[in-house]
Amino acid sequence: MKKEITLVLLALCPLVAGAQDRWEETRQGDAFFGVNYTLPFAHAYRALGYLGLDRKTAIDKDTYHFARLGLNAYRIHLWDVELTDSLGNLTPNDHLDLMDYLIHKLEERGIHIVLTAQTNFGNGYPERDRATGGFSYLYDKCDVHANPRAVAAQERYLGQLLRHVNPYTGKAYNADPAIVGFEVNNEPCHAGTRKEVTAYINRMVRAMRATGYRGPVFYNVSHNQQVVEAYYDANIQGTTYQWYPIGLVAGHTRQGNYLTAVDSYPIPFADRVKNFDRQERLVYEFSPADVLYSHLYPAMTRSFRTAGFRWITQFAYDPIDIAYANTEYQTHFLNLAYTPGKAISLRVAAEAARAIPMGTSYGTYPRDTLFADGFRVSYAEDLSELNNGVKFYHSNHTATRPADAARLESVAGCGSSPIVDYEGTGAYFIDRLEPGVWRLEVMPDAVVVSDPFAKPSPRKDVVDIVYGTWDMTLRLPDLGDTFSVHPLDQAHIALTAKDGTIGALRPGVYLLRRSGATPSRQWTADSRWQHIRLGEFVAPAPRASAYRVVHKAAPYAETGQALTVRATVAGPARPDSVTLYPGHVSFWNARNPIRRMRRVGGYTYETTIPASELHEGLYGYNIVICRGDSTYTFPSENSDAACGYASGFAGTPLDWDYTSTARWSTRVVAPASPVALLTAAETERGDAMETYQMPEWGAKNADLYLRAWIKNKVESRKRRTSTATTLCLRPATGTSLPAIGMSAGFVTSDGYTYNAPCPAPGADGIVRLPLTALRQTDTALLPHAYPTFLPRTFHPTTDITFEAGKAERLEIRLTASGETPVTPARIAEAWLE
Repeated sequence: MKKEITLVLLALCPLVAGAQDRWEETRQGDAFFGVNYTLPFAHAYRALGYLGLDRKTAIDKDTYHFARLGLNAYRIHLWDVELTDSLGNLTPNDHLDLMDYLIHKLEERGIHIVLTAQTNFGNGYPERDRATGGFSYLYDKCDVHANPRAVAAQERYLGQLLRHVNPYTGKAYNADPAIVGFEVNNEPCHAGTRKEVTAYINRMVRAMRATGYRGPVFYNVSHNQQVVEAYYDANIQGTTYQWYPIGLVAGHTRQGNYLTAVDSYPIPFADRVKNFDRQERLVYEFSPADVLYSHLYPAMTRSFRTAGFRWITQFAYDPIDIAYANTEYQTHFLNLAYTPGKAISLRVAAEAARAIPMGTSYGTYPRDTLFADGFRVSYAEDLSELNNGVKFYHSNHTATRPADAARLESVAGCGSSPIVDYEGTGAYFIDRLEPGVWRLEVMPDAVVVSDPFAKPSPRKDVVDIVYGTWDMTLRLPDLGDTFSVHPLDQAHIALTAKDGTIGALRPGVYLLRRSGATPSRQWTADSRWQHIRLGEFVAPAPRASAYRVVHKAAPYAETGQALTVRATVAGPARPDSVTLYPGHVSFWNARNPIRRMRRVGGYTYETTIPASELHEGLYGYNIVICRGDSTYTFPSENSDAACGYASGFAGTPLDWDYTSTARWSTRVVAPASPVALLTAAETERGDAMETYQMPEWGAKNADLYLRAWIKNKVESRKRRTSTATTLCLRPATGTSLPAIGMSAGFVTSDGYTYNAPCPAPGADGIVRLPLTALRQTDTALLPHAYPTFLPRTFHPTTDITFEAGKAERLEIRLTASGETPVTPARIAEAWLE
């Protein structure tokens, strides 16, 4: 371990260590991939207190999961307001003790650490700031790096922090080999000159060096681009960057193909500043915010490695005890138990970071969706995959066959694959300990029951945890069809798998042994293996006190065609029945056409409404769950059914006293009718379209982009869409659409944009744009990315023919011309005909 950490220091700081040649020869620890995690501080710290939970036990649980995800890096920005007094003196307290304990536990798991010494902002988010007496509360964020008293306080704090001795490791921070480097501060705000900024940084470095610290010092260069040269003039050894490719804090789950947004990470000043290539490059934070997709982490990691980053840490991993509500950072959401697909995607990304040689390019999207040795990402399948013959990881169901099943040593996944049949929704890990002996770990099921990126509350669960029991069939040649199954974490009777199937498997950890295999050692729950004990198992208690239905009604159906209704149903126990009740059922009818919904896998139920029951107009319906003597009808009056998440209430629509009018509805239309993309009712609400300007900052006359999500409407009218020839736009009442400077088109599921200038409106005020006029164009990367120096558009290098059936977003562009301001446009309706 000590030798490995020494090599880490050499890797991250070859100039200081004077050991570039030795590093190049060993190539050990060439990449460091992990997470930020903030439990010792701020909201996470307080939230554990609100729940009355032991914070050190919580750290034990989460660091175990870090090890299971293959992480070897950790970064945190220390909340100096919770560690200091008004003069910058380090204050021994519970926050510092927890940080010490966390460092100790990370070291036990083989995880390396970069500490960002100060944040220079408050500790409240998402709550109000709490007064602490810390020095940063005395100064504005953009003044703290220039005010002489603030700078002196920082020098004092840095000196005491680095000299602080961790009682759990017995080492001072400045001498702990697991702490591979320090970043001076988090996202500084510099208003001074280039010389003033360099002088400030050098003062901070001198304060750190005065403690005897000789490791690397890093500084943020993705902020304050007006003084970027100042950073490279300073006495630092590395530079830090962030990446939030689709903005932050949308307030809802974003949808769409964002692989174009993470295709590359070009640094515009790379060829401009001196010493650029002599500085180590670190990613201190990254996240595709506001999405539940499980395919983006490896793609971002690929782009980082191409750009020369050795250290990559995601922001931020949610502590397991508060992840149920996602209150810590509304715009981020990652936890092995609560977001299993994203967590397995993170594990694939960790492997990608170590497998991709720095500086290697795999071309431009979509060519780079296959990269290195066995990595694949797919928007269509929402899939991250590693298939290199020894490891087989997948974040979602996959039809890919392992490159060499007989050689497999490690499997991790969500859903089913050619070697695992499993209906549960939790993650699982299957690792070979030796020939014929494997360890199986199965997490409980996670079911999203509320939008995780909407306004959070500790009183609102966003994910239910269900301890389902499912059969699991394994097709691992090394295990064979018959093997024993010994629980390692619970007092259950050992089982025997037949035909490769383990019946009624519960979440937990198990030792699997092939029939006839003779292990070379006795494997027990206390056996150590790759920074874990075999019997370790961490999972939340069940969190599903009531039934929930996750379902979005199809916006349209066509007469003459059947309609399939599919829903996710989760609750404290599997329902006895799930039934669809049409909106016209009545207590007084002798017969009502209710339809039983059959379970088609996991928590998914579906039924088909025959064409004979679908007539032009609204087709409304409810879903009724029965368990024992209890029945529950969905959606309830207070459900956000339009967003797909529904709560229920006792009773059924056939009860004599049933009064609710809440239901899902689908509009049934004639097959030849136009395909409505935007309706007057939607645009009048004001939330049908998102508006962006480009460039977002500092432009007098920016172009405007109006975008509307239309995928569900297009998919519900596939036949009519395939024969459509014209995009039609009608202005809002009392307005007109501009005759020049407006173009329209679509962003498709390929992530490509097809656009054309709009012709002048007709006499009726309607713009009619032939679909044959659409041409493949650059895709505007919206919302805007952080850091702001990243490209605003993606330029395609592969030609893909436009298909209307792939349209996911309607896009209208209003282009500025010289000093002439953009003419606003208010669209009332849009349709295909």
